Amino acid sequence: MGEKGVRLSVFTKAWRTVPLAELARFVRTLGFDGVELPVRPGFQVPPERALTDLPLAAKQFAEEGLAIYSIAAPVEEATIAACAAAGVRILRTMAPILEGETYLQAEDRLRRMYDATLPLLERYGVTLGIQNHCDRFVANAVGLMRLIGSYDPRYIAAVWDAGHEAVNGGLPEYALDVVWSHLCMVNLKNAFWLRTNGPEAPQAEWRHYWTLGRHGLAPWPRIIADLKRRGYEGVVCLTAEYTDEARVNALIDEDVAYVKALFAE
Repeated sequence: MGEKGVRLSVFTKAWRTVPLAELARFVRTLGFDGVELPVRPGFQVPPERALTDLPLAAKQFAEEGLAIYSIAAPVEEATIAACAAAGVRILRTMAPILEGETYLQAEDRLRRMYDATLPLLERYGVTLGIQNHCDRFVANAVGLMRLIGSYDPRYIAAVWDAGHEAVNGGLPEYALDVVWSHLCMVNLKNAFWLRTNGPEAPQAEWRHYWTLGRHGLAPWPRIIADLKRRGYEGVVCLTAEYTDEARVNALIDEDVAYVKALFAE
């Protein structure tokens, strides 16, 4: 969609076995500007080879006119240095709350980790993007900013995930207000709550069902209208994570067309 405005990215987790050159061609045919690449065990670029393989991956994507805008990876010097070597700006991670840990204890532990990592981020010129995530994680915009609001957003910033915010009941306009000063990337995914037992059960049970952008709790038209109103210029990443994993190619094709139509309105 253009280098100076919004850039559309896709998280390539669903295509972990596809060779990178083939993956780059596929992403280009979908109409994206670039990718978020998992740098994880079992993926095309494993963490132990990140320093050599991530720059090579960036070249393969560049040959198709694409960029690696972010990676999802362990927070360690090797992956931070690999980002710098490959020209990748954002290393995305989440903020887990460990078993047996209170929320406030998790905040203290995470801030100590950020404090220790900050000199590396400054040295290499990389941004650590912290994403909200439902369940045992810092789950919403308010939690993110309570956690990272005191840091320089050039180095520790917010990756706001619309789907995870929505399943926790947050309104997108309020969430974007909260994270705006530290926003480095927007994740678009969507879900709804699906009841897994019948009405006669003594206690209702629910799970998340990850679905198309049109069908979940996060109102993508309102989100994109708000981003346009604010003049957002940055990466919007479609996470390509669906409960119906077998149909990921068809579903992501529909979602990217939907997002482009919303931005064009």
